[in-house]
Amino acid sequence: MAAADLLQGPPPSLADLGLEAGRKETKKAVLGAGSSGVQRRPRDAKFLSQDQINEYKECFSLYDKQQRGKIKATDLLVVMRCLGASPTPGEVQRHLQTHKIDRNGELDFSTFLTIMHMQIKQEDPKKEILLAMLMADKEKKGYIMASELRSKLMKLGEKLTHKEVDDLFREANIEPNGKVKYDEFIQKIAIPVPDY
Repeated sequence: MAAADLLQGPPPSLADLGLEAGRKETKKAVLGAGSSGVQRRPRDAKFLSQDQINEYKECFSLYDKQQRGKIKATDLLVVMRCLGASPTPGEVQRHLQTHKIDRNGELDFSTFLTIMHMQIKQEDPKKEILLAMLMADKEKKGYIMASELRSKLMKLGEKLTHKEVDDLFREANIEPNGKVKYDEFIQKIAIPVPDY
């Protein structure tokens, strides 16, 4: 598969990447030790920590009612949200279509890991915000006007309300008619809220 093919269209499936054999390894890695007694990690989950994989497997198993190593496609949204991801129903449908899984079908743990990795990667808030701001800054000045940012936040994605944008601007110390520099804005809004 050419690199140009990977950049266009939906994300490649395991079969497209020649990782079909990785599915068999995944079952061994997740369900127990292999013949050598050493637990191996799934090839398609190389970007997930072992702790994440264990957490995902535990939640996945709760929805694997018949203990066959598969969950129903209709449970995918709930399982993903239980694990802290925030997919929309449309995003879940696109994940299923990418893996050629019918709404009434089932998916194995290997496919689930791949879907979770893709979802987490696309939910990176700093990356999303930076990408949106770069798209708005056609002249590459390093900032956009607050009014333009307000418009984008109210029309795109999760569509914030006027009050939500006001609250966000107040928290980030943005003047209603001021300039918003990407790096400063992202730093201010991406800092975790203190847990008291």
